[in-house]
Amino acid sequence: MSTHDIDTADGPVPGVTAALSAQRQGKVSAETLVNASLAVIEECDATVHAWECVRAGGACDEARQLDEARVAGREVAGLHGIAVGIKDIIDTADLPTANGTPIDTGRQPQQDAVLVQRLRAAGAIVLGKTVTTELAYLQPSVTHNPAAPGRTPGGSSSGSAAAVAAGMVPAAVGTQTGGSVIRPASFCGVVGYKPTFGAIPRTGVLMQSPSLDTVGVFTRSVEDAARVAEVMVGDDPGDADSLAVAPAGLVAAVSGAVETPRLAFARTPYWDQADEAYQRALYSLVDSLGDVVEERVLPPAWEDAAALRMLINNVEMARWFDRYLQQDAEALSEQCRSAMQAGRDVSAVAYIDAVDRQGLLREASDCLFDGVDAIICPAVTGAAPLGRSSTGNPIFNGLWTFTGVPAITLPLMQSADGAPMGVQLVSPRGDDARLLTAARWLESYA
Repeated sequence: MSTHDIDTADGPVPGVTAALSAQRQGKVSAETLVNASLAVIEECDATVHAWECVRAGGACDEARQLDEARVAGREVAGLHGIAVGIKDIIDTADLPTANGTPIDTGRQPQQDAVLVQRLRAAGAIVLGKTVTTELAYLQPSVTHNPAAPGRTPGGSSSGSAAAVAAGMVPAAVGTQTGGSVIRPASFCGVVGYKPTFGAIPRTGVLMQSPSLDTVGVFTRSVEDAARVAEVMVGDDPGDADSLAVAPAGLVAAVSGAVETPRLAFARTPYWDQADEAYQRALYSLVDSLGDVVEERVLPPAWEDAAALRMLINNVEMARWFDRYLQQDAEALSEQCRSAMQAGRDVSAVAYIDAVDRQGLLREASDCLFDGVDAIICPAVTGAAPLGRSSTGNPIFNGLWTFTGVPAITLPLMQSADGAPMGVQLVSPRGDDARLLTAARWLESYA
């Protein structure tokens, strides 16, 4: 079966749900799906630069084995034959993990990260490692934005967002410490889902800021995001912050018809940092929803959330990345070194106070959602900035990363010149199913 036999309504490679359905019906094989991904990579990646490395031979071998198992009638796992990209700060035993820095060039982990183990157990095929910014921080990567040429793809999960946006794979995994899932997904015009903090374990993932680091996914639909995330969630003794009771029912929440949610719109304390075109587009979207949405103002305590998140990020980054500074400081960007120095300059009192306030705001965040299923809010300040000198401003993401609530961005808006602009939804901690239900409704409504 050639790639032309695949339903390409979602792009050159079908989405997760479509690919699973086609395999169940015998319309396409896992090997054909992998070859379709490899063909798009061959065609596009010399321009996009989404991939650090690709395991073409091993992926095809795995796909054939999965096809043989399906034909033999053996049980088919939840992501059977789905090719995924893995951000290159996540350990893989069969591919190097260089963490976006020349200091780790050639680094070969001895085992897969826990989340990779879970993906493989679910039948997913790790196609390769996607490009990350340096140590998953703010220094721009080599990746280009396939949805808005000439504009940044965002970061730090730049390659993961771009690979999905270019139709190279139906799904990719990234991480978010500030806005590294929501922002690149918004800029590249795909769905980006950051689950509740601790939902997906980070054992085998580069640690930048343990208080903030969160694993997320990139897909082309809300249902696809739910399917990929659901196989990765769950407690892990190797990650002290993993949730003992992880969010459940993610796929069930988005399967079939969904009820109209109760929504609120919050501009957040940083509204004036969004450009006028983005503000108009978001107002227009909210107005179109009519009585489904009420406006809500965040309490004054939230005004400091972004600054507190940055303080914690810098301090913990200075601690966890110190080995890189000691090994080869000159190999690090000035931006990375400056953030680490800023972290060293923070007093112990200030850091402990910030961590305490993070705990208080996490608890208080539940009250923000009284009477509503999700809050609609900005995902970015506007379309992706021109050029690649910046990964964009994460101001509208940091407060939700700080409080650990689940967040998702949907590609529902565009700039005047057609560049994607996402809209963000957030829900209470641990209630990811409610968030995904609301997002699925909005996706279909818009």
